[in-house]
Amino acid sequence: MGSSFQKKDIAKDLSNNIGFCKAYSIKLINDLLESIIINICNEPLYLKNFGVFKILIKKERIGRNPITKKEYNISARKTIKFKASRKLLSDINDS
Repeated sequence: MGSSFQKKDIAKDLSNNIGFCKAYSIKLINDLLESIIINICNEPLYLKNFGVFKILIKKERIGRNPITKKEYNISARKTIKFKASRKLLSDINDS
């Protein structure tokens, strides 16, 4: 696997392209992510030409270790589902 792209890399690109200082760019990114998290807790978040974030509620179930065959309970939990828009998929596939 190659190197990962992190928030600090996005902040660096933002500061280089727009001219914001790095600290302000990181604050913008953190505020955006916090806003996304707050909003997807209430209802699905639709970002035009990007995709949809939804909360899925998974029920408790029994899981099994495939090697030992030992069964255990997997607790109920919330997960996030992201579905990319057609435009985003098209942009990714065209590059």
